[in-house]
Amino acid sequence: MKNKINQALIPQINKLPSKKPSNRLESLKNGAKPEFKELFNKHVDEVQEKEITVSKHAAKRLEERNLKIDGDEYLKLKQAMQKLQNKGGRESLVVTNNAAYIVDVNNSKVVTAIDKEKMNENIFTNIDSTVFMM
Repeated sequence: MKNKINQALIPQINKLPSKKPSNRLESLKNGAKPEFKELFNKHVDEVQEKEITVSKHAAKRLEERNLKIDGDEYLKLKQAMQKLQNKGGRESLVVTNNAAYIVDVNNSKVVTAIDKEKMNENIFTNIDSTVFMM
């Protein structure tokens, strides 16, 4: 039955909604992780786990220029790629004490390499960022 007050119909409310927590809130209280945190952690793990690969072109340049990617150089490249990934770099120049590398950040791939002596003679094009890892 509806009551009339000043010609307006007011519905009768028998039961007010409870202030019960939603299932989502309950699941969070019970230890479930929020979706954003799960996705973020998965992305961070993927970035950290990616191994650096060397393109055929880069392998040829490394051999021609007698360049070696030893453990120290590899770590510098890996750290550089992580920094570049965090800053949104895609095609980037990484400069170390030994050489300069053009890298495809998204694919963790060395695209080409230039030895230290020839760095001054080169023009680097189609890059969006540079990092120095000396």
